[in-house]
Amino acid sequence: MQILMLSATFPYPPTRGGTQVRTFNLLHYLSQRHNLTLITQRAADVTDGEVAELKQVVAELVVFPKPAQRSPSLSAKVQRFGQFLWEGTPPSVLSSYSPEMQDWVDQAVQTQKFQVVTCEHSVNEIYVRPEWQQRLRTIVNIHSSVYGSCRNQLETGTSENAWRDRLNLPLLSRYEQRYCAKFSRIVVTTEEDQRQIQAFHPTSQIAVIPNGVDFDRFPYRAADPGGQQIIFCGAMDNLANIDAAKFLSLEILPLLHQHYPDATVQLVGARPTPDVMALGDRPGITVTGQVASMADYLHQATVCVVPMRTGFGIKNKTLEAMAAGTPVVGSDRGLEGLAIDGSTVPLRALRADRAEDYVAQIIRLLENSQLRQDISHNARTFVEIEYTWDYAGQCYEQMML
Repeated sequence: MQILMLSATFPYPPTRGGTQVRTFNLLHYLSQRHNLTLITQRAADVTDGEVAELKQVVAELVVFPKPAQRSPSLSAKVQRFGQFLWEGTPPSVLSSYSPEMQDWVDQAVQTQKFQVVTCEHSVNEIYVRPEWQQRLRTIVNIHSSVYGSCRNQLETGTSENAWRDRLNLPLLSRYEQRYCAKFSRIVVTTEEDQRQIQAFHPTSQIAVIPNGVDFDRFPYRAADPGGQQIIFCGAMDNLANIDAAKFLSLEILPLLHQHYPDATVQLVGARPTPDVMALGDRPGITVTGQVASMADYLHQATVCVVPMRTGFGIKNKTLEAMAAGTPVVGSDRGLEGLAIDGSTVPLRALRADRAEDYVAQIIRLLENSQLRQDISHNARTFVEIEYTWDYAGQCYEQMML
């Protein structure tokens, strides 16, 4: 097949996490079997070497400069909201929109060069025109529902601006319903998102395709390190991760110190914001910034805590910790889409909700090496069977037929 893949995020290197991991691994799988053209945007931090390396993976790489991001004035914010209200497209989508990229995509479709067009993340839906459904397969790989994420942030009190998000919520519902109707197929990562999108557009063909793990980058640990080392991983400029890092540092760790005063926390991930950096000034907390190997840090940790209170979809950080063999304690959000407990399921992680619950579950693991070993083994086996990029790629390929 001739496939055109659209990604406003430059999907290399996959070690950047988030959207890049999913997009890169799917395009890598498809490129081995089909003629794949990737059209993407290059931010200022993308190097010439990274462009050259990604070019080797695909049949054709087309790169446009990422539109400059500026902090809008109050009047500009009001104008953007008015535009959202009137036209129906969120500012977060418009901010990365490139007219030059649109012209390239329009011309490519008009020449009938491609049989399939995929949008990697819903932000790219803006480049796809509704009438294209009549001439080729159009697919949106949503990653996570923007409406569902906004609603969850309001419900959990983790919104950066609750007043703004309350105004945006009905508009995001309208937006998601509208853009879903443009596509031949829709891909989500969890059943929760599938239910949400199906409610918006009941006639849509929707597939749940989970994320995977690169087992070369996340090998299974050689031994249980013991100790009292807690780890949380993720891009530290992401709103959901910032909230989780604060929750762990400011609410969970002080309670844990009442039982284990020597327990430590490492916040591991690139681009820590000033709020996250400030957590490193507190006793027992280290903020590492970007590291060469996330797996090395996971292997040194006794427990990985994933205290997400917002953010939809399967979490790469959870899958990677499970693959590395580090026992996980996580929230329902952090463990979303994963069968980790139940009467017919071997215990693969521990659940928690309140700060007190996290402390109790962490203490269970600190005090029971056999429990750590059992969860570590069960989790790694589970991920090896259910969450490979080859399996995700095969499912994605089937959606294109």
